[in-house]
Amino acid sequence: MTATSSPHYSADNMIPFIDLGAQQAQIRPKIDEALQKVLNHGQYIMGPEIAELETQLAQFTNTRHAISTSSGTDALLLCLMALGLNPGDGVIVPSFSFAASAEVMPCLGAVPIFAEVDHETFTLDPHKLEDAMAAAKTAGVRVVGVIAVGLFGQAADMATITDFADSHGLWVLDDAAQSLGAQRDGKVAGQMAKMTATSFFPAKPLGCYGDGGAVFTDDDELADITKSARVHGMGKNRYQYDRIGMTARMDTVQAAVLLEKLAIFPDELQRRQSLADRYHNGLSGLVTPQKLTNGATSSWAQYCVLLPNGADRNAIQAALKEKGIPTVIYYTQGIHQHPPYAAYPIETGGLKVTAELCERILALPFHAWLDDATQDYIITGVQAALSA
Repeated sequence: MTATSSPHYSADNMIPFIDLGAQQAQIRPKIDEALQKVLNHGQYIMGPEIAELETQLAQFTNTRHAISTSSGTDALLLCLMALGLNPGDGVIVPSFSFAASAEVMPCLGAVPIFAEVDHETFTLDPHKLEDAMAAAKTAGVRVVGVIAVGLFGQAADMATITDFADSHGLWVLDDAAQSLGAQRDGKVAGQMAKMTATSFFPAKPLGCYGDGGAVFTDDDELADITKSARVHGMGKNRYQYDRIGMTARMDTVQAAVLLEKLAIFPDELQRRQSLADRYHNGLSGLVTPQKLTNGATSSWAQYCVLLPNGADRNAIQAALKEKGIPTVIYYTQGIHQHPPYAAYPIETGGLKVTAELCERILALPFHAWLDDATQDYIITGVQAALSA
């Protein structure tokens, strides 16, 4: 592997872990023009860009309804409200995820039931769902649904999870905060479950310049409830309220930004796959990357690997930092290990895979505009750190 130039990095001159500036440089004139249009028309809430974005997102995901929201967490909450989650109900969710995947249940008075993930894909293991059901039964909690999380860019095994859910009379919600743009079993994220929530946090593969999210569904009734609930439960008239709701609208400025980013998103997805392939090849035999299921694609929201058993992760991170290579641990603990969640049920078999992933996982710098020379420098640095 030959670098096209010789980058010089150090602990005082770090490589950006995610370089949003490099992406912005590609589209800055279009962003400036889009923002100027919003300033000119002055419709900062539910302006015309909102409807345009929702139309384009629905087309991108091949869904009937794309409903923009104020954040990915609010998108999850709106989905749960539309699905009729009640206080005391249980929802199965993987513990190896970001806190938002689980915190939305207690916010509505419901109960997260923590389940195991697959050792190779890091996503919810459908073969362990029965153990989660058993844990809920022991705790006296009635399970009504499953939240499957598309992790690091790859969708979960939604087909098998849905089969399980159907056999138990449960609904399935796809938390695609990290996996928008991914495909699996002939479907794209957004159409793999009854409802899907995603995030447009700036660091996501498709991110805005603030907080934002979206809900996807083919169900007209669920879409209507979601649209109502995101604006205080509003009915057909402005001051008519049909249900308890919240403020969960996306700002028009964020929609304007996302329209320009969505235009280059397909190209960026290809770039992300090419960069993931380069990491795979350069680090082959040294680390274990997240396995991409046959026929599936990933948006590669993060590039995470498992270090060898027994490797000193702290020492490896320190060595890389000295070379100006930042790393992040997704995640240091399962959600169930954090104090606010410690009293909730976990699957009867325990969460041994989750514990192992938390001990061995490491994320490397990754974004669509990472250049070859910098990536080669990172790969060489990882090789040296692992051989030290």
